[in-house]
Amino acid sequence: MKPLGQHYLLECDGVAPNLLANPEQLEQILRQAAQQAQAHIVFAHLHHFGEGQGVTGVLVLQESHITIHTWPEYAYAALDVFMCGQAQPQDAVRCLIECLQPTQHRWQMIERSSKSMSFDC
Repeated sequence: MKPLGQHYLLECDGVAPNLLANPEQLEQILRQAAQQAQAHIVFAHLHHFGEGQGVTGVLVLQESHITIHTWPEYAYAALDVFMCGQAQPQDAVRCLIECLQPTQHRWQMIERSSKSMSFDC
C-alpha cells in the first residue's frame, strides 16, 4: 500500500544564532523549501520569543506542514516536514539544509499510512 505521506524530522546543529533569532528570514526559508517541494502554501505564522531568543513557526500547506523551533543559544533548530500527495518533501529538506547551513545535521523519515485507508490527499 502506498503511504499517505512522508514525515521528515530534521535536526540542525551549528546554525548561525542570528539567523535562528530572525523570524522574517526563517519564514522566507520555509517558503522557499515549500516551493522547492512543489507544495502549496495556505498560511504562515512564526512567533519570536524576544530579542536574541528563539522562534517557533509553522507553514501550513495544502499537503500538510513545515514547522521550525529554534534555540539560538545552542545554535540548534528542529524542523518537521510532513507532506502527502504529489509534493516532494525530500526537496524541502534539502533546501532547508542548504539555507540553514548547519555544521551538522541528522534526519529521519517516517512513512505515514493507515491499514484501513488507501487514498491520496
